[in-house]
Amino acid sequence: MLIADLYKINEDSVKDGIQTTTISLNPENDIFKGHFPGNPITPGVCTLQIIKELTENRKGCSLFMKKASNVKFMAVINPEKTPDLVITNDFTDNEEEIKVKSTVKYDDTIALKVVITFIKL
Repeated sequence: MLIADLYKINEDSVKDGIQTTTISLNPENDIFKGHFPGNPITPGVCTLQIIKELTENRKGCSLFMKKASNVKFMAVINPEKTPDLVITNDFTDNEEEIKVKSTVKYDDTIALKVVITFIKL
């Protein structure tokens, strides 16, 4: 985990090749003290890092983000109000790359949709 104690995995499963992971953000993490004091918001880059880490865990290899497309931040993720997130990853991969279509939700709200291409290291 790149940012220690940012989140914990509550549940992780794969059905029909689609990974669904439930995590809880730690609102006490230092990152939220600076982003932003009194109104914490999960930085988009941290959300992308979480997707990368979940993909690395599932695929069992280190990855480098080559490209992100169709990036749609649709709602703010406040770790004090909505710490529990559901991340869905749909994978397409070959020997060199992994393409992930990912959705991040809390309750019935979609916070992020993105397609990321990773290079296997």
